[in-house]
Amino acid sequence: MTAFNPFPDRSGKDDPRWFAIPAHRPFLEDLAAGVLDWLGDQAPETLSDATILLPNRRAARAFTSALSTLSGDRPVLLPQVRPLGDLEEDESPFTPGELGLDLPPAIAPLTRRFEMARLIVERHDETLSPMRALELADSLGAFLDSCHIEEVEDRERIADLAEADFAEHWQKSADFLGLVVKAWPERLAELGLVDASWRRTQLLRLLANRWDSHPPQGPVIAAGSTGTVKAAADVLKAVAKAPQGCVVLPGLDLDLSADAWDAIEEQHPQSALKRLLERAGTDRAAVRPWFRRPAEPAVEARGLARQRLVNEALRPAEATADWRTEIARLRADAADAGQAADPIALGLQGLSVVATRTEEDAAATIALMMRETLETPHPDGKARTCALATPDLALGRRVAARLERWGVVADSSSGATLDQMPVGVLVDLAARFIADPLKPQTVLALIKHELTTLSEATPHAVAELEKIAFRGPRTRDWTRIEARLTKAAETRRDGQPPSEGTLARLAGATALGGRLQALAGTAALGRATPLDQAARNLTTLVEALAGIDVWAGPDGEAAASLLSQLIQGGASLGAVSPTDFAELVASLLHDTTVRTGGATHPSLRILGAIEARLVRADRMILAGLEEGVWPQGAPIDPFLSRPMRQTLGLPPPERRVGQTAQDFVQAACSPEAILIHSERRGGQPAVRSRWLWRLDMLTRGAGVEIDRPSETLAAARALDAPVARQGGLARRPAPKPPVDRRPRQLPVTGVERWVRDPYAVYARYVLNLRQLDRPGQSAEALARGQAVHKAVERLTLSWPDILPDDCEAQITQLLHEELTHHGFEDASMAREQPLARNAARWLAGFEMRRRARGIEIRVEEEVAMTFDAPAGPFTLTAKADRIELSSTGASILDFKTGAAPSAKQVKSGFAPQLTLTGAILAEAGLKTSGPVEPEELTYVRVVGRKVSGEAAVRASGAEASDLSMSALAGLKARVARFDDQTTPYLSWVAPQFMGNFGGNYDHLARVWEWSVAGADGDAE
Repeated sequence: MTAFNPFPDRSGKDDPRWFAIPAHRPFLEDLAAGVLDWLGDQAPETLSDATILLPNRRAARAFTSALSTLSGDRPVLLPQVRPLGDLEEDESPFTPGELGLDLPPAIAPLTRRFEMARLIVERHDETLSPMRALELADSLGAFLDSCHIEEVEDRERIADLAEADFAEHWQKSADFLGLVVKAWPERLAELGLVDASWRRTQLLRLLANRWDSHPPQGPVIAAGSTGTVKAAADVLKAVAKAPQGCVVLPGLDLDLSADAWDAIEEQHPQSALKRLLERAGTDRAAVRPWFRRPAEPAVEARGLARQRLVNEALRPAEATADWRTEIARLRADAADAGQAADPIALGLQGLSVVATRTEEDAAATIALMMRETLETPHPDGKARTCALATPDLALGRRVAARLERWGVVADSSSGATLDQMPVGVLVDLAARFIADPLKPQTVLALIKHELTTLSEATPHAVAELEKIAFRGPRTRDWTRIEARLTKAAETRRDGQPPSEGTLARLAGATALGGRLQALAGTAALGRATPLDQAARNLTTLVEALAGIDVWAGPDGEAAASLLSQLIQGGASLGAVSPTDFAELVASLLHDTTVRTGGATHPSLRILGAIEARLVRADRMILAGLEEGVWPQGAPIDPFLSRPMRQTLGLPPPERRVGQTAQDFVQAACSPEAILIHSERRGGQPAVRSRWLWRLDMLTRGAGVEIDRPSETLAAARALDAPVARQGGLARRPAPKPPVDRRPRQLPVTGVERWVRDPYAVYARYVLNLRQLDRPGQSAEALARGQAVHKAVERLTLSWPDILPDDCEAQITQLLHEELTHHGFEDASMAREQPLARNAARWLAGFEMRRRARGIEIRVEEEVAMTFDAPAGPFTLTAKADRIELSSTGASILDFKTGAAPSAKQVKSGFAPQLTLTGAILAEAGLKTSGPVEPEELTYVRVVGRKVSGEAAVRASGAEASDLSMSALAGLKARVARFDDQTTPYLSWVAPQFMGNFGGNYDHLARVWEWSVAGADGDAE
C-alpha cells in the first residue's frame, strides 16, 4: 500500500496543493495522521524539517499532542508548529535571518485606548466623559484595525467622504476620521510604536511576498486557516505553490451544488473559504480530500450524513427553495448506494436539541452533562472527552462554577475576568473606597476582604465597628462615627457602664475607624485628578491594605500590569473625578482576562467558538444558540455607515456571521452534538438561533424529528429544587412555649403587634431575636419620623410655655438640623427643605392653637402599670410622644409622618397604642401625679405636602375614657388566654395588616409559603 504523499513530484504536472478535511472528521487528528503516513519509512528527523502553520496557539498545542499520541512508540522529531495568527520575527519561519525584520514594537492595548481616547476628546468632543471616550476609542481602534487587516493604503481619502452625500452626522464623523488617520500615525511615530494589527499584517505580508518570490524548499503545511486576512490568504497561496507546500482547508463543502456555491453570501459558513479559493485562483473542484484514518463504515456513513444534513440546512437563502428536491435526491442517492437507512434520520443520530428556560438552567444542565461524560466509560476503556463550545463567556463561567460543586475544574479557554478574582475585587473595592469612603457596603467589604490585614489584626473590633458605625442609615462624615463609638463606650443599651471586654473591643473599633479615616485621607482625590496620579493613589492604598505581596499570583500580576499601564499611559486621558475613576477601574478590571490553568479534568474543556473550530471531543455541547449570541448581531459602527465602509473597501459587518457559522458547522458535525438554547436571556424572551430554525425546518420538511431529550434537564432542575418535606408546604406556625418563658412585660406598641401578629411577639420577646439593621439601609421614612419627633420635642423643651415670635422659623431650623443629624444627604435635603417649611408653618399654627387652652405639656413621658394575671403580675409600659395636662384631664398625642390608624381600628382594638396609654394614666397616673382621666386620643400627622398636617382625633371626652378601659380589659383577657400553655402564638391572626404593617419575622414564619404558595390549613 502506497503511503500518503501530500507533496507529489511536480516535474511533469503542476498539480494544486489544496486539500480539505470534511467537517465531520476530527481535523487535527486527521492532519497528524496524514503527516505521519507521509513520513512512512523515512528517517525520524525528516519530520523535524517540516513547518506546520495552524490558526492559533491552542490549535498548535492540540496538533502537537495529537501527533505525539498517534505516533505511539514510533520515534519522531516534532515539526516546527507555529500559529499563523501570532507570528514573531524571531521565530520560525522567519529565522534564521530569512527576512531580517526589524519592526517597531506594538503599543500596549491599554495605552492605545488611552491615547485614542485623548485624541477623541481633543479632536472630536471635549465634553465626553472618560468612559464614553474609551468606548469611542474602542470603535476607533476597530476601524483602524480593520483598515490594517484589509490593507487599506489610502486611508486619508476618508476625509473626502465629508463632502459626499451623507447625513450630516456621518459627514462630521468622516471629517474627524480624516484627522485621526493622519494624527494617529504621527502620535505612534512620536512614541516609537506601531499598532499590533498593523505589525501582524506586515509580518504576514512580508512572509507572503518572500515565499512568493523565493518559495521555501522544505515541507510546509498550512492547515485550518480560512484566510479571512488578505495577507494570510496570500501566505496560503504561496504555500500551495511551494515545491513541498500544501494547504489543508477545514470543512470545505465539496458536495454543495454549483448553483448554491455561486449564491453564497457573506453570512454563509462557506463564504470565507470561497473568497480564499477565488483569491488563490483555485477551483473548488481541484481541492482534494486529505488523508483519512480508517474508520468503521457505519461511523463514517453517519458522519457523512450529518455533514450533508447540516450543510443543506445552512445552504444560501436563495437556494432553500430546492430543499424538497435535495431531500429527495439525498434519499435517492442513498437508495442507489444500497443504504437502507434514511440519510436524514441517519444524520440526526447523535444530534439532539435541548431547550432550557434560562441561562442558569442551561448552565446546570451543561454541567451535569459534562460530569456524566466523566462517569461514562469509552467502549475501548479510555476516558471520554467532552467540550463545551459557546461564544457566551458568562455562560462558560457559570458552567465552570457549577462543575466546581463536584470538585471538577475544566480546562477553560476564556479564563476569568479580573474583577471576579481576589486581587481584582480588592482593587475595585479600593477604587470605590476612594470615590466614597463612607459607603457602608464598600467599607465593610474592604475590611473583611481575604487579602486585607485589617480584619486579622482586630477581628472583634471589626464586628463592633460594623454594628455601631456602619449598620443602619449611613453617616455623613467620620466625626459622627467617632461620636457613635464614644457614646457606645459611655453606656450600654440597658443604661449600665460597658464591661472591660466591651471597652477593649470599642477601643479597637475606634482605632480601626481612625486607620480607615487616615487611609481615606491619604488616597483622596480632588474633583479632577490626572488619571496617572489617581492610579498611583490607588496602588498605594491597595498596598497599605494588603501589603506588597498582594501582587503575587496570576491575578496579582494582572492587576499590577493593569495599574502600571494606568500610571504609564493614563496621563493622556486627562483628569477624572473620583466617581469616574471608580467606574473606569471597574470597567478595566472586567475587560481583563486572567488564565490560571489548574484544570483537574483535561477531558473536559470549555471553549469559545473560535477555539473550538478545530477541536473534537466525544461529546460536543454547543450552547448560547440564540440570536445575538451565536450568531452575534452585526456590530454597530459609530463612525462609519455601510456605504462609507463600502467606499473604503472595508468588509460589511455581516462577514463575522459567516465566520461564526463555520464554527457552528464544524462543531455540529461531531459524532455526538448537543445543541442548547435558552428561551429567556436576562429576563427577556430570546429568539432561537437562525441555524436551529433552519435545521428544524429542514427536518420537518423531511418528516423526521430531532431528538429532544429532557432527562438531564429534569435532573439538573431537581439538583437545585428545595428538599421536599413531609406534608408539603409549611403551614401557619403556632409555637406554644412554656408559660414561664412568655413575656411578663410589654410596651403598648408591643401589644399592638401582639393583637395583629402574635408570632412576632414570640420571636421578639420569647426567642429574643432582634432585627439587625442592614449596612447603609435606606430608612428615610423612619429617619424622617424620628427627625420630626425630635424637632417637636426640642421645641417643647426650649419653649414650654410661651412660643417665640418667630415660631415658624424656629421650627424650620429645628427640622433642618434634625433631618441632617438623621443622615439626610444634600440631595435628599433638596427635597426635604420645602416639605420642612410647609410642615413648620402647619406646626406653628397647631402649637398656638393647642397652647391657647392653658395646658401643661409632657414629652416622651414614660408611664407604666402592673396588674395581676393567672401566671403572675404583668406590666404594661408606654412612652408617649406628648401628654397635655389640663384641669379636666389628659390629652394623649402621637406624632406620625405616615398613615395613622383609623377610628375603626382604634375602636375595634387593632390599634390600642393610645387607648392603653390612656388606661395607664387612668389607673396608675404619671410619676409625679396621681391618676388622670384621658379626655382626648389624637394622632398628629405631619407630612409637609399639599395637606401639610392633620390632627386626627380618634376619641374625646367620655368615649376616650371608655375606649381606654375597654382596651385594658381586652389586654387582661389576652394575657390570661396566653397564660394557658395550650394557647399558640399564631402568625398574622389579622392578615389584613400585612401590607402596611409588615413584620420583621415574616421570613421565619414562612408567611409567603403558607399564605400565598399554599392554602392556609391547620396550624402546626
